[in-house]
Amino acid sequence: MIKIELADRIKHLPPYLFARIDALKAEARGKGVDLIDLSIGDPDIPTPAHIVDAMRAAVEKPEHHRYPSYEGMLSFREAAAAWVKRRFGVTLDAKTETLSLIGSKEGIGHIPLAFVNPGDVVLCPSPGYPVYAVGTLFAGGIPHLMPLTSENGWFPDFSAIPQDVLKKAKLMFLNYPNNPTSADCTADAFKEAVALAQKYGIIICHDAAYSELYFDARRPMSFLEVDGAMDVGIEFHSMSKTYNMTGWRIGFAAGNKAVIAGLGKIKTNVDSGVFQAVQEAAIAAMQTDLTNPAALSAIRDTFQTRRDALYKGLTSVGLSANLPRATFYLWTKVPSGYTSEKFSIHLLDKAGVMGTPGNGFGDPGEGYIRFALTAPVGRIKEAAERIGKVV
Repeated sequence: MIKIELADRIKHLPPYLFARIDALKAEARGKGVDLIDLSIGDPDIPTPAHIVDAMRAAVEKPEHHRYPSYEGMLSFREAAAAWVKRRFGVTLDAKTETLSLIGSKEGIGHIPLAFVNPGDVVLCPSPGYPVYAVGTLFAGGIPHLMPLTSENGWFPDFSAIPQDVLKKAKLMFLNYPNNPTSADCTADAFKEAVALAQKYGIIICHDAAYSELYFDARRPMSFLEVDGAMDVGIEFHSMSKTYNMTGWRIGFAAGNKAVIAGLGKIKTNVDSGVFQAVQEAAIAAMQTDLTNPAALSAIRDTFQTRRDALYKGLTSVGLSANLPRATFYLWTKVPSGYTSEKFSIHLLDKAGVMGTPGNGFGDPGEGYIRFALTAPVGRIKEAAERIGKVV
């Protein structure tokens, strides 16, 4: 038998955060724990019926049973461009400035392969979505972590990045509304990022997966709305969180046509595109604001009710949490005497409640735990009560 040995790029990866969490949850359930799982950002609300109906009709069309194009059906890309225009007032050329994705995670993971050479630097927010750094490592790049702190409004302090790092940087990932901190971004902050990108020739990749999960009628802006943004970067959008379609694996990238083309060259070599029936269903999803706006309001109202319940419950037992204006996460400080991981394990063992330790998103997340609003409000209230008994 031959010796099976992993490639160095795999050996050097940190353990994937959510795989470890899945193992802990499985162990707890194996012990018979009545687990309230607030760890993973996977909506528990069904996909709206009109989207399912569109999929049901589309899957019967024989033309969708063949290979799709990697860039996506033109009708899908036109729907994406039209949605961006309605939502943000940004005009896109559907043919050259949009691209279908097998979920935004796929595009985020692949884009370093298009622009990063071994030894190049990629600026990654920390705490942040682990795929930013992992995709960089797969491309042979060097992640440079930009700490997000409450003192700086959970936005990178660009003045703290050394000049030699900025000169080597090829990409910068940003993510607003932010996972895990739930912070929003201002126009001035985006303008600062665009100015930095123009000065040093950096491509900005903005992850906007949570742009439609907002509360109190405060709609987040798009990075592409800022003057100069289209010259320096692209934005990733996802159907997963907006329309409760995490399992459907569909999203799109939009922005600078040269960056879109580079990502497209990677995709044409490593995947065969998104099943066209899913693209047709996604077209129906992106037209929901026109055809069934009440469905979107119902989703947001459900998460806002859960947000309010968990925030009230956590703060009533002495925990300090950010009240999110968007996303479905509560970024919460752990009590004195605990690390993020120890507090997460404590809640799992003593309360049967699972959150995500903040340091799993990067060292600057130490001292925090992230709770996802992905359980019914009754269970969320019960979770807060259980936490109150063991804090």
